[in-house]
Amino acid sequence: MSNRLAREDSPYLQQHKDNPIEWYPWCDEAFEKASSEHKTIFISIGYSSCHWCHVMEHEVFENTDIAEFVNQHFVCIKVDREERPDIDKHYQELHNLLNRRAGGWPLSIFCTPENKPFYAATYIPPFNRERMMGFSELTAIIAEKVAQNDEKLFQNADEITAFMRPKNESVQATVLTEKIITQFTQQSLHNYDEINGGFSKSPKFPHVSTLKTLLTINRLQSDEKIKTILTHTLDSMALGGMYDHVDGGFCRYSTDSEWLVPHFEKMTYDNALLCGVYAEVGILYNNEYYLRIARECADFMMNFMMEDDLFYSASDADSEGEEGKYFVYSYNEIIMALEKCSVANPLEAARLIGATPEGNFEGHCIIRFSSHERPEWFEPFREELRILRQSRIYPFIDKKVITAWNAMMIHALFVLGRSDTTYKIQALRSLEKLETAMFIEEQLKHSTLIHKAPKIEAFLEDYAYLCRAYIEGYQSTLDERYLIQGQRFANKALELFYDKGKWYFSRGAFTTVAELDDGTYPSALGIMVNVLFSLGMLVDSKYTHFAFKSLEYVSVKLMKTPIYYPTLTEEVIRHLRGERLIKGKSDTLAQITTSFSYPFVLLKNDELLDELTICGETSCFSATKEITKLDDLISSTL
Repeated sequence: MSNRLAREDSPYLQQHKDNPIEWYPWCDEAFEKASSEHKTIFISIGYSSCHWCHVMEHEVFENTDIAEFVNQHFVCIKVDREERPDIDKHYQELHNLLNRRAGGWPLSIFCTPENKPFYAATYIPPFNRERMMGFSELTAIIAEKVAQNDEKLFQNADEITAFMRPKNESVQATVLTEKIITQFTQQSLHNYDEINGGFSKSPKFPHVSTLKTLLTINRLQSDEKIKTILTHTLDSMALGGMYDHVDGGFCRYSTDSEWLVPHFEKMTYDNALLCGVYAEVGILYNNEYYLRIARECADFMMNFMMEDDLFYSASDADSEGEEGKYFVYSYNEIIMALEKCSVANPLEAARLIGATPEGNFEGHCIIRFSSHERPEWFEPFREELRILRQSRIYPFIDKKVITAWNAMMIHALFVLGRSDTTYKIQALRSLEKLETAMFIEEQLKHSTLIHKAPKIEAFLEDYAYLCRAYIEGYQSTLDERYLIQGQRFANKALELFYDKGKWYFSRGAFTTVAELDDGTYPSALGIMVNVLFSLGMLVDSKYTHFAFKSLEYVSVKLMKTPIYYPTLTEEVIRHLRGERLIKGKSDTLAQITTSFSYPFVLLKNDELLDELTICGETSCFSATKEITKLDDLISSTL
């Protein structure tokens, strides 16, 4: 018999509807029951493509003995972190506070009957294991202490709740200087893996925002060390393993330092960010290899993760109960596919793509190249591998549509569209559909399922990424409708989330402060500052004031450890170096097809101008009718 989650739209909550645990969604009914019956509240937060969430479900939440005890003594609440990032952020901060380290998923929170938290953990095994307390033993202790009104437990919960309340703290500011460029570069070099590319060891994440900021710095000062970090990392990630050479698209992260064995889930935000950075670097460096990876990444999203021009949120790592089963091949399958393609030496060809009889992943083979040169036989071979996959069960797809993540993908398509208008056309279609689906009765929404009415109000990240997509739409088309919409949503974001330099991520059931750091993806605060600087040049200088006050508010942290805040660091550099605006007639501006050496350049149509005019924030410098002279003229104004 299904529990209450059967009535929920969230695919993640639907995954738990048949658990013997009597789950509630996040609702007043659950908290009222806990209070009236004096029961402990257990809150479990995860998402549909989270491997360890699946593990804990199988080991703990499907265990009927555990469920019987928990149902008797607890009120259990399931939360989809993608649907309710405000709740997730609040409790991740709690985990950090109680454990002095970052949390993750699944996130496990225990609260008093009055919903005051006192214990936080991530994955919990079903029973005591090595140094980990088991869920069965833990819940038995907690149930007894709550039933006995343990004074220490309730006192701790009161203290934790008081500490977690928003505070009005005085903020010190410092001067933003070009020292931040040196700091960021040195800290990046310190973290750089000279052997495998990327940053840190394992598990290894793409850190796209770090790459983006390094690209900006390299455009300003042409540093070969920085360019090496960029190209080495991009080359290494695309060799295969984390990158899927068969269907296209990137997996979430690599479990090893060589980018070989991925965690096989594919997220929309990862593919949006990586598609965008490969496209941008490919255009700037005239690198067809990077552009091909960007196109394949975009094609994966459009072929596998898109419906009615909107993008799903994620696909799972597991299928048929095994992680990576859909993605990997046996050595015999690879040899047979090569033979079907009439490859002269199948054994040597297999070696070129990392396939051996022993395999490179649990006895199976992940396709991985040793260089970015694909052999001539690879295209027909890839078709054979695709045919093999067609007989397999595709991993579960979370068909939730999230405004911020769709806007990320749309932005990437606009960037890629500079080299191939096919993707620009798709970006425009998706942007129109996103507004239709998520802007309801003058209110922006956060998430929904396709063809269903969205319910959850938008957070700062939704406004920020949507605004950026509109501004990129304007840069790509010079259609002022997109600029007007970008300004409109930026104004609403300022109204809802801004307070004297401080930004909030949410101001609803949970008031959460906007994060500075680029965690899973670039911070909403960093993207919002980017939007405000752009609007300051394109529309009204008042937006530049808001952008600067936002940077000033967090200036001490930025100047101390900029490596934690790549997106905001890039905006500091933009503020220090200044923007350039090219004004001219739309049809003339539309002929600009190359990137400029200087990273901070925007276009604005002005049908009264006969020449292309280069301007700064307060004055214009020079004009020309020749597009080929623009790059040199911009450089001469710096």
